[in-house]
Amino acid sequence: MDNGSAKQTVVLFPGGGVGHVGPMVHLAKVFLDHGYDVTVVLMEPPFKSTDSGAGFIEQVAASNPCISFHVLPPIPPPDFASFPDKHPFLLMLEMKRQYNDELESFLRSVPRDRLHSLVIDMFCTQAIDVATKLGVPVYTFFASGAGVLAVFTQLPALLAGRQTGLKELGDTPLEFLGVPPMPASHLVRELLEDPEDELCKTMMRIWQRNTDTQGVLINTFCSLESRALQAFRDPLCVPGRVLPPVYSVGPLVAKGGSGGKEEAAERPECLAWLDAQPERSVVFLCWGSKGSLSEKQIKEIAAGLENSGQRFLWVVRTPAGSDGPERFLEQRPEPDLDALLPEGFLERTKGRGFVVKSWAPQVDVLQHPATGAFVTHCGWNSTLEAIVAGVPMLCWPLGAEQMMNKVFMTEDDMGVAVELEGYNTGFVVAEEIEAKVKLVLESEEGRELRERAAGLKKEAAEALEDGGSSRVAFLQFLSDVKNLRECTIGWALADCRTLALCQAINRTDGIKRERVSEEYRTAEASALIHLRMFA
Repeated sequence: MDNGSAKQTVVLFPGGGVGHVGPMVHLAKVFLDHGYDVTVVLMEPPFKSTDSGAGFIEQVAASNPCISFHVLPPIPPPDFASFPDKHPFLLMLEMKRQYNDELESFLRSVPRDRLHSLVIDMFCTQAIDVATKLGVPVYTFFASGAGVLAVFTQLPALLAGRQTGLKELGDTPLEFLGVPPMPASHLVRELLEDPEDELCKTMMRIWQRNTDTQGVLINTFCSLESRALQAFRDPLCVPGRVLPPVYSVGPLVAKGGSGGKEEAAERPECLAWLDAQPERSVVFLCWGSKGSLSEKQIKEIAAGLENSGQRFLWVVRTPAGSDGPERFLEQRPEPDLDALLPEGFLERTKGRGFVVKSWAPQVDVLQHPATGAFVTHCGWNSTLEAIVAGVPMLCWPLGAEQMMNKVFMTEDDMGVAVELEGYNTGFVVAEEIEAKVKLVLESEEGRELRERAAGLKKEAAEALEDGGSSRVAFLQFLSDVKNLRECTIGWALADCRTLALCQAINRTDGIKRERVSEEYRTAEASALIHLRMFA
């Protein structure tokens, strides 16, 4: 990297929560590998809940000393109690907007010739206004997959002019460029309601603004989602608009590593248990950092696992007190396994089953040779972690974009998963769990899934090697930022020349003064924008 005497600094601005901060930190490591300084700017979590990820963020900062972490001065958190009818997501977005002044102050503290770019989380689009004001190149980091971004990018045109929501379409397949037919019911739940609903309109604006930046860095790799990535270059994707470049730079996932067998005293007990199991014999069940199942469903899972006769490692969390968005504000205690699981279940499955309370080192579990299948909520981070580990999946999506991911994972493009029927009605019966676990671990179809998963594991590793698709895409991104900077200098000089010409005409020819005044104002505004980067 040719940056003169001092390194350039990249500022990363993630949204809150484990699922957004984690991938952004992995992206930070890629910048470090290319010789950049990185500062991750964080907003103070407005509340301490089971799912807020506050402890995770502290752990990440402590374990990554080469990355600078800057926490913006806290502002008063949203008063959720005063707005019981307002979706918490809207209140959180308003809080993020209030952080713009603090973000601007921080960006101004970085010497301008060292400030390379601002990379924002897909839910921090309000920061685009700050970057534009300061003349800082701004890029989106989309932590989900290219298929989801392709759908979201095309969705506003589908909703435009509709008087009713998409909910009435049920499972009617919708056609989008770059992805398999998508059942309307599998879109993000909030997008199915009345198009004039405040939450729906707000989310549509967010998806539109994700491509209002100079480009989008996306956590995927070319061979995994080639059709979706090609869709962004198709003029029919968003008619009348040229989308910015999309750079597939993934898979960006944790490396794992909780210590080998020689460090058994420090390793989680579940990994030691896996050490004693046959290769590819264990099904791992985990529903992410925010996943929550009812007590009734937990008992049904237990019955399915017991009847399957298969080995299992299962992360059990305390059920949420509510099915609404307020569940994310809860501080849940450790689960009471005696109360949640069927009587005698732990004793009857002793030896072939292991139940973990609340959390397990997911990456280490997936990369363990004994793990042969993964029951997942289809969050994109979990999906990529399984792909990198070469583990086939059983899909049990719970919310957000997870049902969309399920479609991509089970269709031919990826073909590394089967679905657990009942996920879309809110309850999966024991017989379905038993049958699908056996299918993946024992059947010919399961063998084909494992072969496909092993192939994608190889492709994922190749994408990150020198000359690999993601490595090349990231280098192209760096080149494009450099070219943008050089072009900006050129534009600024051209604007200055125009200003000088207009000023000379104004001084010498009053007749032409009115004619050039509009050109002067335009050039002046443009020059100020372009020169801010180098002020």
